[in-house]
Amino acid sequence: MSELIDNRAHRVRQLKAIIKHLHEGRSPDEVKHLLKKLVGETDYSEIVAMEQELMAEGMPVEEIRSMCDLHSQVTREVMVQLQAPPVPPGHPLDTMRRENQALRETVQRARRAMAAIEALPDDADAGEALLAWRQAYNDLMDIEKHYQRKEHAFFPKLEAHGITGPSKVMWAKDDEVRAMLKVLGAELAGQGKAAHWKAVAAGIGRRVLDAVEEMIYKEDNILLRICQDTFTEEDWAEIWESSPRYGWCLVEPRQGYRPPESKLKEGVKLPAVEGLQLPTGTLTAEQLAGIFAALPVDVTFVDAEDRVVFFSEGPERTFARSRAILGRLVQHCHPPKSVDVVERILSDFRTGRQNVAEFWINFHGRFIHIRYFAVRNEEGKYLGTLEVTQDLTRLRRLEGERRLLEYDAPAA
Repeated sequence: MSELIDNRAHRVRQLKAIIKHLHEGRSPDEVKHLLKKLVGETDYSEIVAMEQELMAEGMPVEEIRSMCDLHSQVTREVMVQLQAPPVPPGHPLDTMRRENQALRETVQRARRAMAAIEALPDDADAGEALLAWRQAYNDLMDIEKHYQRKEHAFFPKLEAHGITGPSKVMWAKDDEVRAMLKVLGAELAGQGKAAHWKAVAAGIGRRVLDAVEEMIYKEDNILLRICQDTFTEEDWAEIWESSPRYGWCLVEPRQGYRPPESKLKEGVKLPAVEGLQLPTGTLTAEQLAGIFAALPVDVTFVDAEDRVVFFSEGPERTFARSRAILGRLVQHCHPPKSVDVVERILSDFRTGRQNVAEFWINFHGRFIHIRYFAVRNEEGKYLGTLEVTQDLTRLRRLEGERRLLEYDAPAA
C-alpha cells in the first residue's frame, strides 16, 4: 500500500513539474511528449491533486483557469479512463451525465447548422439553417440550470471534503461559457446574409461550442468521478433533495433513486411551543420560520467568520439556495470574478468603515435590488453580514394610489 501511495505522489510531482513547463511557454506537443515519457499514465484524481498543489504553492487561480483547457488537452492521452461504478436511475450523478449527453447532442445540432450555413453562397439567405442554429442555441441556454446545480449543490460538498480546486477553477470556466453564450445570443438576434453568419460561426460560434464540450469532458471524466468516489450517502441525499430548486437541463431525472429517509437532513427543529425572547417580543420557532417564509425578500446571513449560517426559503427566491451552502465560506458562494468585491465589503464592514452596500442589476428581465448590511451587537462588535435581495420589477411600475382593498391574486 505504501508503495502505491509513493508512486501516486511521485506521479503528481512529475505532473506538476511538467505542467509548469506549459505555463512557462513550452509547446503543448512538447509537454505531451514529456508526459508520455515520464508519467506514462495517470488518473483524474492525480490531475485534481496536481492543480490543488499548484494553488497551494501560490500559483494564482486565474493563471490555472486560463491554462486549464491546455492542462486537459495535454493530459488526455495519458489519463486512464476508468469505468465509473453504476448508479441507480435518477441518482444525481445519473442526471448530470444524462444532461451532459443532451448538451453534447445539442452542440452537434448547432455544429451541423453552422456547417450548412458555411456551405451557402455568401449572398444567400441563411433560412432554415439559421433557424436550426437559433433553436440549438435556445436549447443550449438550458445549461444555466446544470451549472447552478453543480456550483451550489456539488461544489460545497467537495469543499467540505477538503477538495477546493474544482470550485475555484471550474466556476470561472462556467462564467466564461455564460459570457460567450450572451455574446452569441446577441449576434443570433441580428440580421444578415450567409457571409455574415459564416463570420459569426467561425468566431464566437465555434468558441462557445468548444468551451461547452471541454467542460462536458472535464465533468464526465474528472469532476463527477471524484464526486462519486468522495461523497457519502448523506451528501448524495442532500444534493438529491436540493436539486429540484435549480431545475433540469434538457432532460428530467429518471425514476429509481431515492435516498433513505434517515439520510435526509431537515435541520435542527425547536419545539413549536418554545419561544425566542427578543427585545420587542416573543416568537415561537414555528412563527419565526413562517415570518421568514412570508417576507417578500430573500435573506441570507453570513457570520463573523464569513460562513453562511442561514438563508430564508420564500416561495419565489431570486437566486436559488441549497442547504449545502450552510457552513460554507461566502467567498466560495460567488463567481470568482466577484470575490474581490465580496472581500472588500466584508473587510469594510468588519473594520467599521461602512455599514451598507447596495447594488441593482437586470437579471433575466427583472430588476433586482441587492443590499448588504453590517450586523453588530449593542457594543458595536461585528457579528456578520446580512444580504437582502428583492425583485423590484413590479414595484417600479406602480403609479397613483390604491386605497381600496383589492387582491392581486387568490390565495393558493
